[in-house]
Parts: sequence; C-alpha cells; structure tokens
Amino acid sequence: MRLRTDSPEFVAEMRGRFDGFLGDAAQPDHVFDIELTPFLPEAERDGIDAHKDTVEVSRNGALWQVRRGDFFAEWDPLSHHGRARMVPSPYSLDSVIRILHTLLLAEQGGMLMHASSVVSGGRAWAFTGVSGAGKTTISRLAPTHSHILTDEMSFLRPEDGRYFAYGTPFSGELGRPGENLRAPLAGVFLLAKGQENRIDTLTPSAAVRALMANILYFANDDALTARVFDNAIALASRVPVRKLTFVPDAHVWDMIDAQP
Repeated sequence: MRLRTDSPEFVAEMRGRFDGFLGDAAQPDHVFDIELTPFLPEAERDGIDAHKDTVEVSRNGALWQVRRGDFFAEWDPLSHHGRARMVPSPYSLDSVIRILHTLLLAEQGGMLMHASSVVSGGRAWAFTGVSGAGKTTISRLAPTHSHILTDEMSFLRPEDGRYFAYGTPFSGELGRPGENLRAPLAGVFLLAKGQENRIDTLTPSAAVRALMANILYFANDDALTARVFDNAIALASRVPVRKLTFVPDAHVWDMIDAQP
C-alpha cells in the first residue's frame, strides 16, 4: 500500500510509526492519498461531525465511505485507489488503515481480528477474547525464541489452501509494533484466565461465534456481512479453534507448543 501526502512532516512521522514495515514497490497493490486538515467547518461538506467518535462505513455506489469525527475516507475497490481527509494524527491514520484492511481482507477470505499472535517453532498461534482476557499477557509469556506478530490486531489470510498470520505495526499494551513476518496459522485460542492451564475443544458453532465476536468489522452492508460470516466458517473448518484457560505463567507455552 502506498500512502501519499504533501506534508514532509507527516511523511517523516509515518516512516517512524511504520518502521520495519516499509518497502519499495514500483506498482503497489493500493494507493491512498491523504489530505491533512484541522477540520474547520468546511469539513462538514463530507458529512464529518468533529465531535463524533463512532465509525460509519457504507457504500456509495462502487465506493466505500468511512466517516469518523477525525477523518473522512473513500475507497474504490475497482481502481484500488482511495483518498482521506483527516487531522494530522498518526492515530487517525492507524484507524483508516485498519478499517480499510477489514474491507480488503473480507474480500480475500481473511480478516483483521482483535487478537494477539505469536510465532513459535515456525507456527503461528492467535489468541483472542474479551478485553482483559490475557491477549497481551500471553504474548509477554511467550518463549524467548518466539516472534510476536502483534499483541493487538492479527492479520489472517488464506493462501494456497492454508491460513497465514502476519505481523502488523499496530501495538497494544506492549507498546511496540509486531515483527514483519508471516507463518502458517496452527490454531486460534479463545482466552480465559483460571486456576489451571487447560485446553478445551469448542463445538463448530461455538468456534464460529468466538471468531465472529472478535473479527473487526464496521460496514453496514448485507453482502459483506455475509462474506465475513462465511470467512469465519471457513477458518473454523480448517484451523482448530479452542478455548485456552491459563494461569499467567510461562509454563502455559509448554502446553501450547505441544499441540499437534
């Protein structure tokens, strides 16, 4: 994805924020033009309410439109080109990129999930659950030989018949971006803290419910909603989705790494 703006200061800020995830591409898959604005009253022409903090994602013909108090963005999936008017904030840019990836990944059979993900022994494990369930904790406890892809937003996508997890630059409580790596996804764990380390099998319907509860998705669009649901079913049918109850101790990783 190529991000373009005429502000050298914001370019420098983006370089620092996405360090480790930058590269050269003569023909990027997607191009996004960014117009920075202090959001004076004229921003209302794009339907922006500067006091609104909820996200609205909808279609306008072939275009996707994304609105929040600090930005307005349009995305054309046919031309792979988009534009955004936003306040000069890296956090606003993070939000635009995340929301855009929820749309892109849904069409590719993948998803952006509120989950941490860690590579251990060449296999990726994703850990999801409600706030406070232990997504960051399980990442902190990972073995020293492991690689943390993210403690916040997991990028999951099928390729050549297998699912892969990718590192993302988005960070949670760890306060640092993930590593720019990918690895085959070996399993997804629904986290719960308890008095013992235990892995329980979920029924197929419970597995899909666990995934759907944690897939980032904002669009009010029936066709895309159905696609997200189908993607969750496909993932649950090909990758084990289990419940992991754990004590916050590094020994839990002995049990995780022992999974087939």
